Parts: sequence; C-alpha cells; structure tokens
Amino acid sequence: MTNALDLVDEWGPEKIVVVSHRRTGMKGVLVIDNTARGMGKGGTRMAPGVTVPEIARLARVMTWKWAGVDLFYGGAKAGIVADPAAPDKEAVLRAFARSLSNEVPREYVMGLDMGLTEDDAAVIQDELGDRGAAVGTPAHLGGVAYDQLGVTGFGVAESADAAADHLARPLRGSRVAIQGFGAVGAAAARRFHELGAVVVAVSTAHGALHAPGGLDVEAALRARAEFGDAFVTAPAAAGALGPARPLPAGAELTVDCDVLVPAALQDVIDERTAGTIAAALVVEGANLPTSAAARAVLHERGVTVVPDFIANAGGVIAAAYAMDARYSAFRPDPAQVFATISEKLRGNTETVLTASRRQDVTPHQAGHRIARDRVLAAMRSRSGGGRPGDDARLP
Repeated sequence: MTNALDLVDEWGPEKIVVVSHRRTGMKGVLVIDNTARGMGKGGTRMAPGVTVPEIARLARVMTWKWAGVDLFYGGAKAGIVADPAAPDKEAVLRAFARSLSNEVPREYVMGLDMGLTEDDAAVIQDELGDRGAAVGTPAHLGGVAYDQLGVTGFGVAESADAAADHLARPLRGSRVAIQGFGAVGAAAARRFHELGAVVVAVSTAHGALHAPGGLDVEAALRARAEFGDAFVTAPAAAGALGPARPLPAGAELTVDCDVLVPAALQDVIDERTAGTIAAALVVEGANLPTSAAARAVLHERGVTVVPDFIANAGGVIAAAYAMDARYSAFRPDPAQVFATISEKLRGNTETVLTASRRQDVTPHQAGHRIARDRVLAAMRSRSGGGRPGDDARLP
C-alpha cells in the first residue's frame, strides 16, 4: 500500500481528502495538487478501481495542464470508487458531494471525467445547493456541456493537425488509429474526418475495428449511438461500417498508420509496445497513456509524441469558460469556445515541439519545463520569493 507521504514532492499535493459513507458504501478521494496559480479545478471520475495514487497522478497532470494553456486555475482531481452503471449511482454521488462540502466549491470545483455525465454534474449542484459546485452541466441548466460538444476530442485533432504541419506531414490523407471511442475518441474521429484524415482503426473495451482503406466515420458514430461500446462486435453494425476487420482490444495501437491517438486509459503504452508502434506521430488524447520509458523509446525511434496536457487540454479551456459562467445568466457561445481551443492548442503544440527540437529533449520534457516555470513563478510570488529547491526535478 502506498503511503500518502510517498505522493508528496516539492510541487504538492497540498491536500488529500479521503471520504466514505457507511450506508451507501461510498468511498472517494479528492487531491488538491497545486493552487499557486489559482483554485483547484479538475474532473471527477467514477470507476471500481479508483485509487489515491491514481487520482494524485491525475491531479498533477491538471497542474501542468492549466499552466500549459496559461489559464489561472490549480491542479486537482477527485475519484469515486464505484461502478458508474450501478443503480445506486446517484445516492453514491450525493454522499460524495456532501462529504466534500467543506472543500466544494471554495477550494475545488468538480468537473466531468470517466464515468460521469452532464446529468451527474447537475446532481452535484443540486446536492450542494450551489451552481458553482460543478461545471459541465447540461445546456438547459445553463452549463457548458463540454462532453456533449466534444471539445476535448476536437482539440486533440486540432493539436494533431498542428503537429503534422510542424513535421511537414499534412494531416489531410493521413491514416489515423484511435484507441477509445468514447466522448474524446468519437469527437476526435469526427474532427479528423472533417480535416481530411482517414480513420483506419477505432477501439473500445470490447475490441477494435481495422480498415486499411478507412472506416466510414459517420457510420461508426451512428453505430456507437445505437449499440454503445459493443458496436465493434455487433453483427448488425458490421455491415454498415464497410470492410472492417475485427481485432482484439489493444491491437489498434500497432496497426499501420501515420497518426496514433491513445484516447482511452492511462498506462496503455509501455516500453515494449513503444517499439512496435508504426505511427510517426502519437497524440495523447487520454491522460498518462505512455510511460516515461515508452516515450524515451519513441523519441529514440524518431516518433513525435504530443503530450496529454497539451493535446487534450480542450476540456480545461471549455471548463474555464464554464467556471466564468457558473453564476452568470449567460452561456458562453460554443463557437467562441471552439475557436479558443483551436487557437490555444495549435499554438501550444507548435511551441512545445519547437522547444523539444531546439533542446533535444522529448516533447513531454519540453512542455513540463514551460508549465513548471509558470507554476514556479507563482509559487515564488506567493512565498515572498522562495522556491521549492534548486534541484526540483522534472516530473
């Protein structure tokens, strides 16, 4: 078992709150990592295997993500140990929200992550009696429903397009494989299709589909809407998707393609898998999908990896708009949200890849240095000029 002190370094976390509720069986955790640049903001995930170290890692990603897009919120994340498909989901969610009433929304504002929906954000607001308790609520409640809009997946594709331009490998006509066809992967596929790329593989937890000549993206989106994640194995969906070959889940990572988008879970690409990836460009749609060893292998092989906290930051940009609108009677214009995501993510992708080349380090290292320097400047100001040690290491 990991000792909580083992999770602490010079950057955080500032606060770890572990909660439980006997009647519902709710167990959960909130990690507020670093608020030097602003109050804690990050998604809340629900899954049976949630752990404190996992949420701490994700909270750190949020610290770098907010700093990477240069928006003034701090890194934080929350997790609930529960099955999001269970019939008592609402009761568990309400118990979790009540348990954090001291922190929400004064220190942390809940958002959406794996296992939670716009309606769940509305439940959190209702339970705490505060519109400011959560963002990502449905549009009919005045929220910016960023999962429904597909902002994170849109941003991933925009980042990929900018990276392709940087590498002088036009995205139009490029073959793209996407691991994960949930809110992020499906929206990314739609935007890749609009940008002229050819989506050759998609996957869910049920398996993968591979079509070297390209999948019918619109048909895949319709099949997902009808059959859920099982569409990759549903016989009724197979005919509509064209000549697609089924593959076991995970095989989509190594199909012949130009761009690979891991948009499912963390830790899916290790050192061994990195040696078999065919893509020249990997764009991290999920948080923490690659290990440090895997990134070193990919860098040595000449494969460019756009970091998660750069490529999938569309969600936090939309969340920043939602934070501003929490107590307002007016909703942000979705067109403005998308335009800002495109501008920021394209610019950040170019900045990080240019720094990576000039410094001869991986894009993750280059991006972390930029984000770290911004956080460090805020920490210095708040501590009267102090700093967390001259030997502060790169995360």
